Amino acid sequence: MSTAVQTRTRDPQILLNALAHRVPHLITGTEPTLWDREIALLLRDNSVMTRDTAERLLGQAIAYTITAMERKGVDMGVGYTVDVAVHALILDTPLYFALCDEYNGGQYKHHAPLIERRCDGTVMRTAEILRDNGFAVDDELWAMDAAECSPCDNKVPDSH
Repeated sequence: MSTAVQTRTRDPQILLNALAHRVPHLITGTEPTLWDREIALLLRDNSVMTRDTAERLLGQAIAYTITAMERKGVDMGVGYTVDVAVHALILDTPLYFALCDEYNGGQYKHHAPLIERRCDGTVMRTAEILRDNGFAVDDELWAMDAAECSPCDNKVPDSH
């Protein structure tokens, strides 16, 4: 009998692209996958961002969004850096609704941030929650905002 521990890391790119059947109208010749589409939107709206940075941010935003949906009632929040990509996902409403359908039981997951950022360690705790939920965590991105912390809050029912 084997005592080896098997681990599984959830791949945000695969998870996002798996939603294509829910939003086929978003797939085009210039953006052949949902991942490519979201990267193109991030690069369009953040002209100083490199593709590598956009991919890192999008991966963490997907991990956060899915985890926030799957871990209802768990206090989580991103810092400013990852939040740029979270907002890009939310603004692409057909895709965001597809994420809600798939990971939030078909219910819309509200985003109702606080005005002031919380400086209570939420960002780094959230990174650990993502890791516990099977995602690889880009520690450098999360550490960038560890001191400033997060405006995210769950004050609205089923929000992040």
